[in-house]
Amino acid sequence: MDVEIIKIEGSVELAPLLGLADGIVDIVETGSTLKENGLEVVDEIIPISARVIVNMASMKLRKAEIESFLNDLELASKV
Repeated sequence: MDVEIIKIEGSVELAPLLGLADGIVDIVETGSTLKENGLEVVDEIIPISARVIVNMASMKLRKAEIESFLNDLELASKV
């Protein structure tokens, strides 16, 4: 199969709908945006996760701010 890879940024879900691509590789969390655009997941390449990394100096100097941010992230992930 001949394949041409093009980089699309922004609303990549529109590429197949506009005839710009036969399919897309997209990092998705729930897939709801794909479904809203009439697309479906054909294959999962690999599961991913995100990490928050804080250096020790920042943790000492900005501990309250960092903990607040981490708390906000945790609350947002439960929505």
